[in-house]
Amino acid sequence: MTGDTRVAPLRSGSAVAADAAVIAAVAVFFLLRPALGQARSIPLAVCFAGMAVASVARGARSRPTGVVALPLLVGAVAVVGARILAGPAVPVRAGVVAATLNVGAAVAEEAFFRGFLYGKLERWGTAIAVATSALAFALVHVPVYGTFALPVDVGAGLLLSWQRAATGGWSVPAATHTLANLLVVIP
Repeated sequence: MTGDTRVAPLRSGSAVAADAAVIAAVAVFFLLRPALGQARSIPLAVCFAGMAVASVARGARSRPTGVVALPLLVGAVAVVGARILAGPAVPVRAGVVAATLNVGAAVAEEAFFRGFLYGKLERWGTAIAVATSALAFALVHVPVYGTFALPVDVGAGLLLSWQRAATGGWSVPAATHTLANLLVVIP
């Protein structure tokens, strides 16, 4: 017999409700995020911190069990290569606040998408967890970047979700996402 034959234990109604509350809160945040904008850094920082804390509290653990170096290298080469291929970037207001927010966003999003959400979806198999967390990641970026960025965000989500599958934790995707975000604000 091939494939994963693990059966997830039944979860209590309160656990399901708590997970649903985290998902709903994150969805509302991403829908309202364009209204917050970069100019309102304190509300953004508070929301990202809340997302990270809620994700970790609901089960997003980052204890890599697989090989870390190769997925980290592949991720770094991919984001640096994409940045080089993209050519000159649109000037973005850089600075300590922008860099800090971008790092916080990367870590919080990975805690949620590759930690919490991927972890909840994993019971249905790795392929479902990779595809669904990647698609959800891409879709929440539409309100900020528009549909034209959707293919890039799907690709990024697939890379980050593959890293999660390869390593067993969300710290490597968080490092790759952090690098990608910093390449946007560091000229």
